[in-house]
Amino acid sequence: MKELGEYLRQARTSNGVSLTEAAEDLELSTSQLENIESGNVKAFKDVYDLKSYVIQYAKYLGLDSEKVVDEFNGFLFEHTSKISLEDIKAAQKKIEDSEKKVQSPYTKTYTKKIGPWPFICVFLGFILLILIIYWVISTINRVPVRSEELLPDLREELIYEFTY
Repeated sequence: MKELGEYLRQARTSNGVSLTEAAEDLELSTSQLENIESGNVKAFKDVYDLKSYVIQYAKYLGLDSEKVVDEFNGFLFEHTSKISLEDIKAAQKKIEDSEKKVQSPYTKTYTKKIGPWPFICVFLGFILLILIIYWVISTINRVPVRSEELLPDLREELIYEFTY
């Protein structure tokens, strides 16, 4: 990346453009352009942003953007192929830890534990509903009890005579 940064610096100086002028025209900070020209990749959080800045800078300087992209991709391949697996895992753990620390109440997902009480209440409500239905049905179908006190003594009066 240092060779690419040096190439971009030479192109800028040969065009007679100052670093602040280029930063203003590209709407980047002077420190970003300084980091690109010095090959300081660690100053950028995202490699894709760095690549877009380099392409934009090369087009601004009137350079062949395809050549610059090929050079950048070569650097990126060399840089990523030298990263050990332990470094990748450590970076992933660092990202996961930082995501756990910073959580907005608007983006945080809450998980609620559901205890046994809602299920018990639903079950008892179901049993109560069944008992109420049984009571209603049994009162509707109930045959009134006849007591002999309420009935007149009709046995003596009703004597059936059968004639043949």
